[in-house]
Amino acid sequence: MRTLNDPDGHTQIYVVDESERGACHEYQIEYGPKAGKPVDCNDYLAIIRFQKGPIKDEGVNGCTNEDLLKIVIDQLEQFQAAELSCTENAYALGKCQEALMWLQSRTADRKKRGVEGKYEI
Repeated sequence: MRTLNDPDGHTQIYVVDESERGACHEYQIEYGPKAGKPVDCNDYLAIIRFQKGPIKDEGVNGCTNEDLLKIVIDQLEQFQAAELSCTENAYALGKCQEALMWLQSRTADRKKRGVEGKYEI
C-alpha cells in the first residue's frame, strides 16, 4: 500500500491496490490522527473505487475521474455562490471545468474512432 503525502497532516490517503495497466483503482482517505492504525470501515473519511476495466466487459464497478471532477466543481460553485467566494476558488473552479472538458473531449474522440471501452490508444 502506497501513501500520498498530505503536508497539513489532516488526512492520509492510501493507494490500496497495485497499478494495473497504468492506473490504481482504489484509494482510502483516513483522518490524520487515526491514519495507519487499525480501523474499521466506519473510520474512513472516504473509500474511492475507480472503474476497473471497460464497462461493457466488467459492468459499472467504480467511479470515473469525471465523476470526481463534477463533485469538486459542484462544491466550488457552491463556495462561489456564498460567502466563501474568492479569486483562488474561481481559478480552481475554472481549472476543474477545463479538466472535465478535456476528459470529455477525449471520450468523444475515442467513441468517434471506435476505441472507447478498449485498451487501445
